Amino acid sequence: MTKIAFIGAGSMSEALISGIISSKMISNENIFVTNNSNKERLNYLHSQYGVNFTYELDELVQDADVIILAMKPKDVKQGVGSIQAYLSEKTLLISVLAGVSIKSLELLAGKKLSVARAMPNTSAAVGKSATGIAVNETVTDKQMELILNIFQTVGLTAVVEETKLDAVTGLSGSGPAYFYYIVEAMEKGALEVGLDPDMANDLIIQTLKGAAEMMATSKKSPLELRQNVTSPGGTTEAGIKVLESFDVQTAFINCMKEAVARSKTMGDAISEELKVSN
Repeated sequence: MTKIAFIGAGSMSEALISGIISSKMISNENIFVTNNSNKERLNYLHSQYGVNFTYELDELVQDADVIILAMKPKDVKQGVGSIQAYLSEKTLLISVLAGVSIKSLELLAGKKLSVARAMPNTSAAVGKSATGIAVNETVTDKQMELILNIFQTVGLTAVVEETKLDAVTGLSGSGPAYFYYIVEAMEKGALEVGLDPDMANDLIIQTLKGAAEMMATSKKSPLELRQNVTSPGGTTEAGIKVLESFDVQTAFINCMKEAVARSKTMGDAISEELKVSN
């Protein structure tokens, strides 16, 4: 039976633990978790999901098939260093840490082993993440299948070259916040046109769900779907003209490019701090 050890007990670890157990992929007695010092959080995960928690590193990672790094990126050097003695060629090390390169992880580990980087987003908490995954050449087909199975318990997965992970971060990693930003604006607009806030929120959420489902199930492009809604001289056209006057599409394109650039800058800074040349 596969044993998974989580180092870090935050929201992403919880989302993955929940997804893995709900899918019955791995039973809770084979899941171990630890963190730096927040025992209350570990007690919560134990009571909520029945997983094991420990501060004893040998109990945590010994014979673990998979070790998932889910601490803060700044703590990766200390985190990997603390388990280095327990790592072997059979270990599959998975990181969900933004900006920490595979090469950095390999050098911190100090030995040849299978390493994967995954970039999920916060929608993993409701099983709707869009996760980009990159791996090193040591990852076997069986391990690749295991990696995909783990992250598919919390949503969709896409395997990419590591050089593309910054782009994935800017698109789907930060993406939920872009939609929340749009919803904030729609909520303010709804208030200004006299709608009840609760009613407006319900309508906005259902509209988003409907639009997402249309894109997921229709063979039409987003442009075609938009054009289908936009009757000449109608209300939608009037609204779209305002968006175009503010060049909203260009703003979103630049928004994503800036997020990608920031992801790369953060990664370079972490690599420099770890004294690793990407």
